[in-house]
Amino acid sequence: MHPSFSILAIDLYERGVVLRLPFRFGVVTLTACPQAFARVRIRMADGREAEGGAAELFAPKWFDKNLALTNEDNFEQLRASLRLARGAYLAGPAARTAFGHFAAHYQAQIDEAAGQQLNPLVACFGPALLDRALLDALCRAEGLSFYQAIQRNAAGIDSSLTPDLAGFDLDGFLAALAPAPRIALRHTVGLVDAITQADLQARVDDGLPETLQEVVAAYGCRYFKLKVNGKPDEDIARLTRIAAVLAPLPDYVVTLDGNEQFPDAEAAAAFWQRVRATPALARLAAATRYIEQPLPRSVALTSDVRALARDIPVLIDESDSTLDAFTRALDCGYTGVSSKNCKGFYRSLLNAARCRRLNAASQAAGRGSPYFMSAEDLTTQAGLSVQQDLALVNLLGLGHVERNGHHYVNGFAGQGAGAAEALAFLRSQPGLYQAEGGTVRLAVQGGLLDLSSLDAPGFASQAHPDWAGLPPLAGG
Repeated sequence: MHPSFSILAIDLYERGVVLRLPFRFGVVTLTACPQAFARVRIRMADGREAEGGAAELFAPKWFDKNLALTNEDNFEQLRASLRLARGAYLAGPAARTAFGHFAAHYQAQIDEAAGQQLNPLVACFGPALLDRALLDALCRAEGLSFYQAIQRNAAGIDSSLTPDLAGFDLDGFLAALAPAPRIALRHTVGLVDAITQADLQARVDDGLPETLQEVVAAYGCRYFKLKVNGKPDEDIARLTRIAAVLAPLPDYVVTLDGNEQFPDAEAAAAFWQRVRATPALARLAAATRYIEQPLPRSVALTSDVRALARDIPVLIDESDSTLDAFTRALDCGYTGVSSKNCKGFYRSLLNAARCRRLNAASQAAGRGSPYFMSAEDLTTQAGLSVQQDLALVNLLGLGHVERNGHHYVNGFAGQGAGAAEALAFLRSQPGLYQAEGGTVRLAVQGGLLDLSSLDAPGFASQAHPDWAGLPPLAGG
């Protein structure tokens, strides 16, 4: 039996985040950005009430890369998505399962957002945040951890929005998911990140590593996500410098992120062939597992990427804007799709189910298991955001996850959080955080994150932000 509940209240907040280092990805260099927070209150069928929360950064030039829009325009787009979702979820007084609330508004949210010139990726941001807060509240009401709630399908997840999964045993799939106590951190190397000390014009000197060399020494990372900009000469030169820094490591794993910077599939394939043909990149090329979203979303799902995919797996990230995007991508030759909580955790779970179904059929035909999910980051911040994302990808069995919020932002201090809030998270999530440099930061030991504290009632968090101290969402 899937518990149902009605939604009593939804409160939206935001708080500024200041980056300690500039983060260049795609077409933007980020130095500051608001983080959104959602707090919900629900009432169970028996009258019990519970509260839940979620948080996510308003990352500009990812949801909508239109260069005519300013960063503030992008922030306002995401605020509009949240307002639309809040209005829709509160307008439905009927008690529903957690997934039922999502399913009831999924297409209407996309359609209404389109009327405001908001693309589906923007449209789904609002529900993605609210759905996490609602599941957090449900978990607290039922005394379940996120892991238990998904394994028991307490959310009532079904295939009503994904007809290709009709007949697939979703309950069995979810029940078999098993979290691990730790996960490997895949360190992001942004396009303007310092590779060595020679790249630094001035130091921040806040006790955290500032170059890739320092990151490797301080965190012990063995997994790396390398941003490329679609300009082959620049990319090859930069990758060669990175390869030199990684050379002393006994082993390492690399993923490449195109961030939509290659004009077409032919250009992306030619670049990869050049990487493979560069002697100084032989080891790095052999260590590369996949290329993420090389093509602009405007052509990604109408372009044949099989020539590239024959040499290296290719996945969609920004193009994963709707629940059917992955199925469309498969027809183009993609075999992978990213998991990001900002797109919705139900989408990740359903896409993971698709990978399981597709691989079972592929194995039966003797073709192995080519279909996969990756765990990518949108600068998830210490607290609710990073914890909920970590719990999701951990339950999905993804052994490594891109994490960059701890590198570009100085823990809770960089978010403007008060000392009491930071201390509450430190005490309630032992092993995941450490007190250092006057703030609370993510603890990385030997390239790993300790996730054991996430297995507790609630959506991966035993603490909540200081709701009373959070400014309301700009514009209401």
